[in-house]
Amino acid sequence: MTRHETRPNILFIMADQLAPQFLPAYGHRIVKAKAIERLAGEGVVFDAAYCNAPLCAPSRYVLMTGRLPSQIGAWDNAAELSADIPTFAHHLSSLGYRTCLSGKMHFCGPDQLHGFQERLTTDVYPSDFTWTPDWDEPDRVLDWYHTMDVVRNAGPCIRSSNLDYDDEVAFTATRYLFNHARQADRRPFCLVASFIHPHDPYTIRPEFWSMYDPEEIDMPAVSAQEAPPDPHSERLRRAIGMEDPPPTPDQVRSARRAYYGAISYLDDKVAALLQALEEAGLAENTVVIFTSDHGDMLGERGLWYKMSWFEHSARVPLIVSFPAAFPARRVAAAASHVDLLPTLVDLATCGGRYDYPTPLEGRSLLPELSGRVGRDEAIGEYFAEGTGAPLFMIRRGARKFVTCDGDPDQLYALDGDPRELRNLAGDPARRDEVELLRNEARRRWDVASLRAQVLESQRRRRYLAQVMRASGVSWDYQPREDASKAYIRNNLPIYEIERRSRFP
Repeated sequence: MTRHETRPNILFIMADQLAPQFLPAYGHRIVKAKAIERLAGEGVVFDAAYCNAPLCAPSRYVLMTGRLPSQIGAWDNAAELSADIPTFAHHLSSLGYRTCLSGKMHFCGPDQLHGFQERLTTDVYPSDFTWTPDWDEPDRVLDWYHTMDVVRNAGPCIRSSNLDYDDEVAFTATRYLFNHARQADRRPFCLVASFIHPHDPYTIRPEFWSMYDPEEIDMPAVSAQEAPPDPHSERLRRAIGMEDPPPTPDQVRSARRAYYGAISYLDDKVAALLQALEEAGLAENTVVIFTSDHGDMLGERGLWYKMSWFEHSARVPLIVSFPAAFPARRVAAAASHVDLLPTLVDLATCGGRYDYPTPLEGRSLLPELSGRVGRDEAIGEYFAEGTGAPLFMIRRGARKFVTCDGDPDQLYALDGDPRELRNLAGDPARRDEVELLRNEARRRWDVASLRAQVLESQRRRRYLAQVMRASGVSWDYQPREDASKAYIRNNLPIYEIERRSRFP
């Protein structure tokens, strides 16, 4: 990495439930996303980046902390991120950065900042313990589970809560960039702009819906009938009511069309942020990172949403654009969200020494960004709904190994089988390789202990959720805004206020 006289700003853009397979930067021929494509053309594109937990909150906790889910209790979408676990916002703040969050991070618990000095919006989802799974009754479908209604009812809309939210995220984030340019404070910033699109429900405004001809929408490449059966997929299909009744081809096509439109809508927000960087004179010294918390099966293998280790669910887009230091290139080696915290610290210190107060499972991606060889590994852990036991993944090189107590192991050679149609775990010729991976999994994870921890945590949180609801307790974040200093007030002469607000 080239050393700079000033440390770079960081603009971290997050999507939600965006599978890279549906981006033109990753080869999709139908979806229109020019701003993201531009970022990829100027940046370092990771072609095998993974989340470490294919569910919103656990994935984000890993991304924020550089720790795997089992190390921080990131079990599910109602798990609390403990306030004593350092995040990249803490580390960057300690390095003199202004840290700000606009949008979703799915924090559960009373700490709704986790190191961010400013937070511009509330979260889109509740911050309490209501969405706690129940492994005591793993076959019970809870009323907050995903259902197929959003697939059956996919289509255009004028407004939705997701549109309301992302419009606010984009506005507050772009205003933050201009405010930074107008202020005398020359500290570098780390701004996280985290959107909810293209997360279901699969609805989008008419102008984005109409960007796509229904006849051109590609259908799932692998149907439920073509996919080899596996117990976890069957559990997920039952949980979301996939066969009650199954969606029609027209419903599947409409859901995918709305998802593509939602990507184009998100791309407009990315374009607005990039334009604000340019107009504010901040683009040259700002690292732009683009990723998503996880993917979306979107009908592949007869599955929807996330919660599995198949490629459409577990892989994420990861683009790092900083042309002043990193020439454009593509990285084939595996990487994951757990690697982002040490990468951000390396960017903030220009690769200098930094003493972490806690162990990390993540490793900096600075070697890959600089054109050198990195780790080529992604480790995954899943402890949420759709299973009654921990579900683990090891991706190393072109091999992906998935294991769960009570389920047959899965091993895929992704270089020759990118659609994961041939499970090699039962192949006698692969016996030694599978045994090595099984032994590694046994060393990494004490399954009985982890399952006991998950069950105890679930029981505590289900109890507390009832007490909190009955008591009217809420942790939902209330953004702070001092209206006495907004726009034109009497704290300064009007012409001085107008002078200071003008840029340039």
